[in-house]
Amino acid sequence: MMFIGFDISKDKVDLCWLRDPTTNKKKTKVFKNNQLSFKDIEQWLLSTTQAVAEEVVITVEPTGVYHEPLMYFLYQQGFNIVLANPGKAKKYAEALNIVHKTDKSDAIMLASYGYAKHSIVNYWQPEAKEIRELKALLRRLDALESSKQREHNRLEASEFNAASERVIQSLKETINFFDDEIKKLKLDIDNHIDSFPNLKKDRALLETIPGIGPVMSRELTYIFAAKKFNQAKQAAAYCGLIPKLHESGKMKGRTTLSKLGPSRIRSKLYMAAVVAGQWNYQIKQQKIRLMNHGKTSMQIIGANMRKLIHICFGVVKNQEAFKLQES
Repeated sequence: MMFIGFDISKDKVDLCWLRDPTTNKKKTKVFKNNQLSFKDIEQWLLSTTQAVAEEVVITVEPTGVYHEPLMYFLYQQGFNIVLANPGKAKKYAEALNIVHKTDKSDAIMLASYGYAKHSIVNYWQPEAKEIRELKALLRRLDALESSKQREHNRLEASEFNAASERVIQSLKETINFFDDEIKKLKLDIDNHIDSFPNLKKDRALLETIPGIGPVMSRELTYIFAAKKFNQAKQAAAYCGLIPKLHESGKMKGRTTLSKLGPSRIRSKLYMAAVVAGQWNYQIKQQKIRLMNHGKTSMQIIGANMRKLIHICFGVVKNQEAFKLQES
């Protein structure tokens, strides 16, 4: 197998072919990151390595949306792709004592990482078209909601400072625009989910869980369709909900959430866990038990969030509605 590292940014792609892992011989190249360069990248990979696509392992770190078009193209050509976990790749780089961090050095590190890990990781496979569409819609909804919140903050500041009436009017009109667009986009997302029986069923199952409403069910429907977790703890780890211990020397350790993964999911899960603490029997019992053990409110909420995502995983995995229990 041939091992290639890709460091992808908005404008360019740094490549490194690890020619000989034992002697660390390598060959590097830089291309522009656009559709016109994709065929050139494919040709360079094949002609330089003198291998067929199925014999090439490409390792890349996810970079927002900028890596996606090239990865979809190369997957269609038959290349093997490893999508490296950024946290694990960073620890690997630290273990190699890489001092200077550049695009070129990152590509070199990723080629080495692919060589070291390819036998124990799953090759990346693109999401189905309907999942990609749902992902794009949810991204847009999140952007609109963030923009609306910023305008709300500006409106509060302007009204507090008795700013220009014209400015206040403009802010209110902008917020109204966002409200209308958000409403339409939520309807589009709901209609999209309802158009695919598997997505529709998963969402219906999720909403049988007390604490999971329309907002959280949209997000979780996408996550469970896209990520294919094998265990509940994998879903919790993805959402940054696994405990992380901090201790050093004589300092007594304290446990916090890892907070890796998408923060917007955690913020929505936080509110869902608060509601579930009142209406979901399992979460409520856990909350009472932890309170009796002297846990802080934030520790309790964190545990409730983790418990809730475990319940969500079980419902989707088993394709069975949540069984209500009486308090």
